[in-house]
Amino acid sequence: MSFTPPPMFVGENYHIWVVKMKTYLQAQDLLSVVENDIEPPPLRASPTIAQMRQHAEESTKKHKSLACLTPKEAWERLKEEFMGSDKTRQQQVINLRRDFENLKMKKSESIKQYLNRIMATVNSIRLLGEDFSDSRVVEKVITTLPERFESKISSLEDLKDLTTIFLSELVNSLYALEQRRANRQEDHLEGAFQAKAKENSSTNQKEKKPWLDKRDKPRRDSGKRKFPPYVHCKKTTHSERFCWFRPDIQCRSCKQFGHVEKVCKNKPKAPAQQQIQAQAAEDL
Repeated sequence: MSFTPPPMFVGENYHIWVVKMKTYLQAQDLLSVVENDIEPPPLRASPTIAQMRQHAEESTKKHKSLACLTPKEAWERLKEEFMGSDKTRQQQVINLRRDFENLKMKKSESIKQYLNRIMATVNSIRLLGEDFSDSRVVEKVITTLPERFESKISSLEDLKDLTTIFLSELVNSLYALEQRRANRQEDHLEGAFQAKAKENSSTNQKEKKPWLDKRDKPRRDSGKRKFPPYVHCKKTTHSERFCWFRPDIQCRSCKQFGHVEKVCKNKPKAPAQQQIQAQAAEDL
C-alpha cells in the first residue's frame, strides 16, 4: 500500500489548503485527532513500513513553531493566522455578502462569465465557514439578468418552480439560449455581408454600363433595329428621312432631283482622274 503525502501549505491560499487537508485527514481517520487533540489510534497488527512511518509522523505532528505542542494547537494557530479571529471572519463575511448583493450582469458579459463572478464570491463566503445555499444563487441569477433573458425566465416560471430548480439546470438553459442567439446573429451578419457584396458588385456594373452602351449602341442598333422598306432604295436599315435617294432632294452636282451629291453618278470627275483616262485612251 503506497503512502500519499498530505497537501503542503506554503503560506498562500489557506482557504483552499484547509479544505484539501480536512479531506486528507478524514481519509486517514485523523481529523478528530487534530480537532479534538486526542492520541492517534494504535497501528494494526503487522503494520507495513509505510504505515509505521505515517503513524510516527502523525503522532508527532507539530506546527513549525515550537509554541505549538499538539496538532490541535497548530491547527488552531494556522486558522487564526490566515483566517483571522471570529470577529474578523464575520466582518469578511459581511463584506462578501454586500459584494454578492451588488453583483449585476454587464451588457458585454456572457452567462458563463457572470456565473463565474457570482461563484467566486459565494465560494469565498463558504470557505469562511458560512452556509450559502444554491437557492440563493439561483435567486440572484434570475433577479439580475438583463432584459434579453426575460422570455426564457418567463417560460421557466411556467414550466417549473424556480425556488426548487437546480443551479446547473438554470445555467444550462440560459447558456443554450445564449448560444442560439449567438448563432442567429452570426447567420444574420453573414447574410448582411453577402448582401453588401452583391450590392457593391451591382453598383460597379452600373457604373461601367454607360461606357459599354455608348460604344456598342451603333452595332446593336444596326443589327437589331429594322425599318419598313423604303419605296426608292428598298432597304430596311434606315428610315425614309435618312435615305440618300429622296425625290424631294436636288443634287448639287447634276442639278437633278431624287438623290444627293454623294451618290451622284453624273458628278464631274477630278482632273487627275481625267488625265489618267486620257492617257489610257492614247495608248489604245
